Amino acid sequence: MRNVLITGGSRGIGAAAVELFAEEGHQVTFLYEKNHAAAQALAEKTGATALCCDVSDGEAVKKAFSALENLDILVCNAGISHSGLMSQMPETDWDRCFDVNVKGVYHCVNAAMPFFLKKHAGSVVTVSSMWGQVGASCEVAYSAAKGAVIAMTKALAKELGPSGIRVNCVAPGMVLTDMCAAVAPEIVAEMAQDTPVGRNGTPQDVAKAIVYLANAEFITGQVLPVNGGYVI
Repeated sequence: MRNVLITGGSRGIGAAAVELFAEEGHQVTFLYEKNHAAAQALAEKTGATALCCDVSDGEAVKKAFSALENLDILVCNAGISHSGLMSQMPETDWDRCFDVNVKGVYHCVNAAMPFFLKKHAGSVVTVSSMWGQVGASCEVAYSAAKGAVIAMTKALAKELGPSGIRVNCVAPGMVLTDMCAAVAPEIVAEMAQDTPVGRNGTPQDVAKAIVYLANAEFITGQVLPVNGGYVI
């Protein structure tokens, strides 16, 4: 049994990862920000521990991690998106996108370091997006932030490898979660048609990739696309 912490764990990809790690017998803690009802339901279903925390708040992250007795695996999944022309995007929305998607990884990795360095071992899995790899029109802030997550993953893998810590990334494609609820149904359908495997992804598809990377002892600094071949 290992100790796992997952950010953004109450719904979607995070919730699927909580369920899968719990099914494998690990001790799981997950962070969530707003949806108390979903978090409580997931905790009761899986036996995981739910902690309310905004990952963009460094002090809140430190407080959440102080509740842990041990940590072996960190999954940085918390993220938000923004759609629209960059020229019409308020600066506050731009900042919030980076605060959650990028600074959240910074805060959580730093908070995990004492646990990992103490035993010279640890695994970090970040969650980016295929748009972080190739960019998306009308999602400039999201694409830029998720691209930064990929760069952070590669740099951290080089920096932390000598300390026995692996850092990898998953880059999901169109996954049927709340985040894509604002996308027009016809666009969602078109993306499924344009995907070689003929469908959009599920949270479980991504969760399986996260668990794989968390366990893959000779893999670090890699970005695993989970997009059905949409981006090759």
